[in-house]
This record gives sequence, structure tokens and C-alpha cells, in this order.
Amino acid sequence: MMYYDMNWKIKIGKYQLGMLHSVEITRSVEQLSDTAKIVLPGAVFNKALEVEQKIKRGDKVTIELGYGENLSTEFEGYLDSISTDDGSITLNCEDSLFLLKTAVGDKEFTNPGLADILKYIMPQGFTLKCDYSFNYDKYVIQSATAYQVLKKIQEETKANIYLKGKELHVHPQYSELFGTAIYSFQENIESSDLEYKNAEDRKVEVVVEGKAKDGKVIRETVGEKGGDVITRKINGVSDPASLRNLAIEQLKTKSYTGYSGAFTGWLLPWCDAGYAVSIRDDDYEYKNGTYYCTEVITSMDSSGGKRTIKIGRKI
Repeated sequence: MMYYDMNWKIKIGKYQLGMLHSVEITRSVEQLSDTAKIVLPGAVFNKALEVEQKIKRGDKVTIELGYGENLSTEFEGYLDSISTDDGSITLNCEDSLFLLKTAVGDKEFTNPGLADILKYIMPQGFTLKCDYSFNYDKYVIQSATAYQVLKKIQEETKANIYLKGKELHVHPQYSELFGTAIYSFQENIESSDLEYKNAEDRKVEVVVEGKAKDGKVIRETVGEKGGDVITRKINGVSDPASLRNLAIEQLKTKSYTGYSGAFTGWLLPWCDAGYAVSIRDDDYEYKNGTYYCTEVITSMDSSGGKRTIKIGRKI
């Protein structure tokens, strides 16, 4: 097998980094933003680095990683903060969600769908791609940033909410696929904490409760009795279809035959959150299957580069 040296190119503001201790990038469809953590040595030749005189919060950040001259863009975003701990300098970065950490005007909505709220909080230059059906009886925005509104909506609806550049995506779980990657226990899986279970061992019943204006409890139940019971209560929602959608989204993550967990491979093949990940095992072919990738943590340091792939349900 041909060997390639690890390589990287990181630009912050108008500067390109000339040294690096480590970098870690998290891309997820379950978290609001993709993030990057760049760690620099605190000093070189006994001279302290004074990065804060050259870069500042809000500077654009681009991170490219790869082998030899073949680099791929792993992260694009903004510098969020600089911290100095344990003799090193850490640059904390965030994708375009950084631009949503600004206050939006107070407003009270009556019977809004998700798109109504999201269009209101979107800054100029952003676009919305939302196909998640969910209706509130009332929704109030008061002294909040667009980021805080998004975070609350994600916690309540369990929708996949994430950014692709300046396009905000809001979808039911596992509904959007952005590519494919193939992994094999015999070829390119370095380590694994994957666990294989049959559907009958994953029996789950999900109960979601809302409350109507008259105080009546509206309840929607999905799944199979005889196993774990997950109960969620959400205020301000009485629409049965919305409550049922929420219950179904919860059930999707729990009930199926196949693997759950995460595994670690190299930088190749490229894999991203929202990919269909094929997992193969020549020793146990009945376990072969394709899963939805919910998160990828890509890291590089002196020991090399790797990707940790977290999977959702079988697709």
C-alpha cells in the first residue's frame, strides 16, 4: 500500500497557520452547529505565541486536511473564542450558525408551523429548507437570539436542524442523504464499539403528551409494548399530528435490527453527517447493512488522522 504523509492547511482571517498541535472537527445532523477545535502550542522556542494580536472573534476559518497534496475542505466557519489552558492555545470555531447569535425582535405567534417561526428569525442572506411538519398552538419569542430559538425548537421537536453553508435544514430524522461511504471490519475500521441487536431486543414504546387550551391532555403512542417506555411532555402543542410526528421521530432512533454505536477509521474514505454508511464484515455477512451517519468527528495530530463515525438506525 502506498504511504502518504499527513498534511493540513488552516486559514484564520488573513493568516495561514504555520504550526499545529491538533485539530478536531465535529459535523453532526443532531447538533445545531458544526464545530472545530484547533490547538496550538503555547510557545515556540520558549517564546509565547501572541495570536490574539493577529486574529479575533468573527474571523473566517477554513480547515483542509488530507494526505500529501490531496487536501479536502473539512470545515468552514468562524472563530468563536480563544482560550489558553495547560500551556496551549485553543481556537474554538463554529460554522455559519455563529452568525445567528444575534437578537431577534420579540414576537408572539398564533398557531404557527415551524417554517413560520424559522423564516422570522433567519438573517438576511440565509435560506430555509424545511419539510418537518409541526404546529404550535402559540409560540413566544422574548429577549432571545436566533440561535436560542433554534436550540429550543430542536429540543422540543427532535427534528434534524443543521446548516449547509448558509442554508438552514430542518427535516425529519434520516430523511436527507448527502452521499455514501463504505467501511469494512477487514479493511478500514480501526476500532469499534458497535453493538448488534435484533429488533425484538429493542422493543420500545414512545408516548408523547401535549395539552390543549382547556387543559385536556392529548396523547399519542407509537411502538411496541413489552420493552422500554419513553415518555415526553411538551407544552403549547395540542395538534395530534404534530405530537405523533414527534413520537415517530423518537421511535426511529430506537427500534430496528442492526448495529448501534460508533467506530473509527482513517481520513479516507470521506464521510460526513447525513451519509449512508455501509458496514461490511466478511466473517459475519448477515450483519452487513447500511446506516444513517448522524455525526463524524475528524481529528488530526502527530499520530495521524482519523474519523469517528456515529451511526443512527439502519436504512
